[in-house]
Amino acid sequence: MADYINIRGQSIEVVASDPANPTVGQIWYNSTSNTLKGLGFQTAAWATGNNMNTARRNLAGAGTQTTALAFGGYTGTANTGATEEYDGTNWATSNPLNTARQSLAGAGTQTAGLGFGGFVPTSPPFTGATEEYDGTSWVTSPGSLNTVRRSLGGAGTQTAGLGFGGYITGVTTATEEYNGTSWATSPGSLNTARYTLGGIGTQTAALAFGGDVTPGVTGATEEYDGSTWTTSPGSLGTARYAPAGAGTQTAALAFGGGTPTSPPFTGSTEEYDGTSWTTSNPLNTARSALAGAGTQSLALAFGGISPTPVVTATEEWTGASPVTKTITAS
Repeated sequence: MADYINIRGQSIEVVASDPANPTVGQIWYNSTSNTLKGLGFQTAAWATGNNMNTARRNLAGAGTQTTALAFGGYTGTANTGATEEYDGTNWATSNPLNTARQSLAGAGTQTAGLGFGGFVPTSPPFTGATEEYDGTSWVTSPGSLNTVRRSLGGAGTQTAGLGFGGYITGVTTATEEYNGTSWATSPGSLNTARYTLGGIGTQTAALAFGGDVTPGVTGATEEYDGSTWTTSPGSLGTARYAPAGAGTQTAALAFGGGTPTSPPFTGSTEEYDGTSWTTSNPLNTARSALAGAGTQSLALAFGGISPTPVVTATEEWTGASPVTKTITAS
């Protein structure tokens, strides 16, 4: 007790219930449960969740950690339009995309999703098709991308979407904005042309990171303000292609992806604060061509390719945060 008083300047309080707003480092004795407790700090980490129903890579995602949407992708033998909804515990199969495809981009929420672009087995092998999800079914929008492409980045909402980068017959910097009906080409193009890049944020505050610049892989990060892309001074610590992301322009999470090293998959996870990236704990299953959803503090990773051609693996991310713990002798 004397040591705690010297450290904290106070004695251990005896309470009938846990304090409503304790401070980190505070210790108390709960007389109701007869336990010694304290408020510590939880380390950020990934935890394994329940698997998806359809194993796939090159899919798109949208939503939050407890209301996520997965759609499209490649099953290892064919493109798929398969759509699944995650409730924080399990994945449930919903109605598929009208245009089965892989390497598409996604935006929005579980009940108002947006899917656009991608690779299809036709000639030309790219599509600009845009579809909107209402929580049950997909409806094809009359508006198609002006620059038809695959492996592009996506951000925003169903009525204010953003598509950028990608691959046509080569890498592109093209950026387009969606208003719920049609796409308009933005005067602002990416500074670094790339495809299989990561994208998160909103139509007026988006973030682009990583990607394949052919030849080579980049960790370059760019911020979009609704009209112009600006290169951030902070580049990913692990340059990669086909990563997934979650969060906002000033509080982002990048995870997974492919690297030009051996093994060619990474579980590397990095957090962005609006200026620079900081490395955190990696995915349990290193992989690329996966999808993501959620925020910097509560994210979801699903699907992709690891040494296994397609995976169903799902992981939940919990960021570093204060947590009440019971203190034991051990």
